[in-house]
Amino acid sequence: MSSVVKVSETAAALPRAWSSTVLGRVGTAAVKVLRMDALPVEEERHAEPEALLVLDGRLELDMEGEVVTVGPGEMYVVPAGTAHAVRPGSSGTLVIVEAEADDRTPMVVTAEVGGNRVATAEPR
Repeated sequence: MSSVVKVSETAAALPRAWSSTVLGRVGTAAVKVLRMDALPVEEERHAEPEALLVLDGRLELDMEGEVVTVGPGEMYVVPAGTAHAVRPGSSGTLVIVEAEADDRTPMVVTAEVGGNRVATAEPR
């Protein structure tokens, strides 16, 4: 039987910002929570879409050059394969719903090398 999860308390107890923990699972999706701080997070891409729900605070995203602001009580779904990065100034509590990757799903890592964006697919 399931139990009630105190989401905000769980996020507050995390050892550091941007360190998520799984609250539960729905089908193949993991429901995670994390605390945001004002620091940016590097660009990434995922093979599956992910839902970003801001409980409190504000999430500032760079979506392939477009700025997207997600406020308290708002949700944004990042389409599969879309490059996105967290901009400076994001803070608060964020719930992420994302499909768990399996051994067949490549993880896409994007980095900037010498001013050029480089993406690689790595098997899990």
